[in-house]
Order: sequence, then C-alpha cells, then structure tokens
Amino acid sequence: MARHSAPRNIGIGSLLRYRFPIMAIASILHRISGFVLFLMIPFMLWLLDKSVQSPSSFLEIQAGFNCDLAKFFIWVLLSALWYHLVAGIKHLIMDLGHWESKLGGKISSTGVMVIGLIGIILLGVWLW
Repeated sequence: MARHSAPRNIGIGSLLRYRFPIMAIASILHRISGFVLFLMIPFMLWLLDKSVQSPSSFLEIQAGFNCDLAKFFIWVLLSALWYHLVAGIKHLIMDLGHWESKLGGKISSTGVMVIGLIGIILLGVWLW
C-alpha cells in the first residue's frame, strides 16, 4: 500500500527560485494583462464620457496626454491590450486543436512572448 504524505505549503522563497515553464509564464501574463484591462475599464469609460461632453473637454483630455505619467498609463493599457490579444489568439488556435502538444505549447508560448514584447516596445517608441 502506497503511503501518501500530507500536502505541504511552500514558502515565497521557493516560488521565487522555481523555474516556471514558458507556457506557465505566458499563461500568467495573459491573466495579469486581463486583470489590468479590467482595472482600467472605469478610467477609460471616464475618459470617453469626458471627451464627448464638449469640444473643450476633448481638447483638455488631448492636452493631458502630453504628460509623461499619462503616457505611461496609456502605454500600460495598450501593452496589456496587445499582449492579451496575442495570447488570446493563441488560445483560440489551441481551441481549434492546434499546438496542444508540449512542443507546440512551448513554441507557441515563445511566439506569444516574442510578438508581445516586440509590440510593447513599439508601443513605447510610438508614445514617446
């Protein structure tokens, strides 16, 4: 009869030393980007509401985008949107039955990370 040990908790130090596979990193980043998008919804709705109130409020918002802090938040939003889109397309392709093997998962996750990083860098260059 096999002897089962009780589950044990691991500390944060163990998590930081653990080398996650690329598929796990891509998945975690997809969830984080979705969470960032969710958190930014109220801000974006407020901006939309304010921008359509009057021409002067639109110009006020437009002028606010010249601030580096505003550019940073827009970069974070667009970066999350870009990564979430790329990773979401990968998931849709997987739903069709492709890239479901371990090797296919590694290759597609690496592709998502590379395409995501290139897009995020280009967004930063475009904004600044």
